[in-house]
Amino acid sequence: MWNPSAGPPMPDEALKKAAVSAGSPRSDGSGIDWLGRVRALAPSIAAAAAEIEHERRLPKRLVAELQAAGMFGLLVPRPFNGAELDPPTFIAILEAVAAIDASTAWCLGQNNVCGSSAAFLPTHGAREIFGGEPQAILAWGAGFGGRAVAVPGGYRVTGKWSFASGVRHATWIGAHCIVTEGDGRERLRPDGKKVTRTLLFPASETTLQDIWHVIGLRGTGSDSYALENLFVPEDHSLARDDPAERHYEGTLYHYSSNTLFGPGFAGVALGIARAMLDALIGLAMEKTPRGLSNPMRLSPISQYEIAETEARLRAARMYLLGTAKDVWQEVVRTDRLTMEQRIASRLATTYVIREATQVADFAYSRAGATSIFETSPFERRFRDIHAVAQQVQGRGSHFETVGRFLFGEEPDLLFV
Repeated sequence: MWNPSAGPPMPDEALKKAAVSAGSPRSDGSGIDWLGRVRALAPSIAAAAAEIEHERRLPKRLVAELQAAGMFGLLVPRPFNGAELDPPTFIAILEAVAAIDASTAWCLGQNNVCGSSAAFLPTHGAREIFGGEPQAILAWGAGFGGRAVAVPGGYRVTGKWSFASGVRHATWIGAHCIVTEGDGRERLRPDGKKVTRTLLFPASETTLQDIWHVIGLRGTGSDSYALENLFVPEDHSLARDDPAERHYEGTLYHYSSNTLFGPGFAGVALGIARAMLDALIGLAMEKTPRGLSNPMRLSPISQYEIAETEARLRAARMYLLGTAKDVWQEVVRTDRLTMEQRIASRLATTYVIREATQVADFAYSRAGATSIFETSPFERRFRDIHAVAQQVQGRGSHFETVGRFLFGEEPDLLFV
């Protein structure tokens, strides 16, 4: 039975429920049991949790274990040392890891979706970056924070980027840039829009800026980095969501970046909520609130609320994984990702992140004073899930985007 002074419950307990995958396969077809690998890594992740929180990054020894297990290549094409997993399996993996440590799961989500860009690199560049050992780890910051001046053989890159989750352990870093000509004019597409590219370079080529002092997901090390006139060769550049630049034609790479980022991070939210609700159930088995004569487990209101919240979390999980499975099956069948499928993923992502946050809030509240202690399984997870909810994938304004589409209006496609 869980003891409030002993910290989080054992990882295996959290994994028992997180490993049930609503129809998602446990293997990528190669015979690898990916959730089994998470179970094998669970003791190392749990043992590193306090250090991850304190140092605000993943320790090198844990990164090495994750690399050796192939955990940074889940979405990388198979020819380039990756697993090329389907999205439902990817979501289930992140959920299971998040039940142990949210920052580790978030980094795996970020680094793996960045790694899927290997399919959009020229083959030589993809092999150079992703084809060796140990497994490459790619991170990048948000937004087009720099300019890439076109020069013979590539680009000269200058700029600054932030929110680069996992950048502290990354081996390669990406920089999203607006492309300019040598005379300073912005390069334009035939439709008049600016040409943008993502340029990849070794992590050793930049200095990181320590800005990640935050309330939750502290261990993601989502710091800033800057470049000044760095040369990046053409075959290390890509346009991630441009079908014309897809060099490897695996089914997975018909997905947009947000259709991978969003559901993955919703899986992280589910894992955190699952661990908190399980911890509350364990606490209720023994705790007798002050002033009462019976333990929480014998209270009819506690029984009712726990059951209702359990249903709420299971329903959200089934919705996310069911949507991911339906979309995947259609993309496999048609070799295309439609706007309807992108909208369906966006709706599921936003709804599930918000539902998981409310489940976590319930668990934190009902645990009473126990939940405020750092040694409890509630305090850090409460902060972590609220950091997840504040991230762009959890914005409530995404419902407006979906609503516009449902009313036949043109939706805002920035995060679809």
